[in-house]
Amino acid sequence: MKQSIFNKFRGIAYDKAGISLGEQKKELVIARVAKRQRALNITDAAKYLEYLESPNHEEELIHFLDAISTNFTHFMREKSHFELLEQEIDIWKKSGRSRYRIWCAASSSGEEPYSIAITVADAFQRNIPDVRILATDINTTVLKKASAGEYSGKAIDVFSKAQRLAYFTRLTERDAEDAVYRVKPEIRDLLVFKRLNLAQPPFPMKGPIDIVFCRNVMIYFDREVRQRLVSEIERLLAPGGLLMVGHSETLAGLQTGMKAMRPSVYRKVI
Repeated sequence: MKQSIFNKFRGIAYDKAGISLGEQKKELVIARVAKRQRALNITDAAKYLEYLESPNHEEELIHFLDAISTNFTHFMREKSHFELLEQEIDIWKKSGRSRYRIWCAASSSGEEPYSIAITVADAFQRNIPDVRILATDINTTVLKKASAGEYSGKAIDVFSKAQRLAYFTRLTERDAEDAVYRVKPEIRDLLVFKRLNLAQPPFPMKGPIDIVFCRNVMIYFDREVRQRLVSEIERLLAPGGLLMVGHSETLAGLQTGMKAMRPSVYRKVI
């Protein structure tokens, strides 16, 4: 792929999704663009770029962004955040609160928002009050997988046997790791999955939101895009609400009124 073509793909990824692709990502872009070329029977990257930029091909732009975006996740990733979520719920329960709103901003294939929902269900001993969890991602492919809520036995092995029995239905009779499990309706019904571009605030949600999980996504954004995103999250957060970012992420260098509680956890000042 010519450098000029690569640079144009980089520009589209940044302009449309805020994704910063460094020079070291060239081979990744080549491989993922090639998948779209094969899907469309286009043999040349330059011709695919022309197709992508032509009028009336907005749907292909979505497919391109799906291909470019990275979606690594697993259940209960960075477990300390889920432990903190349970602690917050315990505090809210003691105050008599009965309404909870949570946003998983980069839901990928669903493991993170379902981990949130299972943590909530456990905290309420399955007697769940008015809880709604918004799960968003820019990638339509992973959103479809998330909405289906079907995972391998190996994927859900992080949960206890009691949790697997309570929150998943086994769909196949194969060996445990190869078996397919579906999230039960009592968990699935807590979630709403929507496509959302985090690089293009303002967002349609009104808030207030009690807790936002925006983890392991800002590492793909430059400072300008991160600032816009964090400012919008702060606008949507309820007073005293929490923002959790990835363990390798920080709000250092950004303008925000949120205060760090611990590494990767911030609270909106009341």
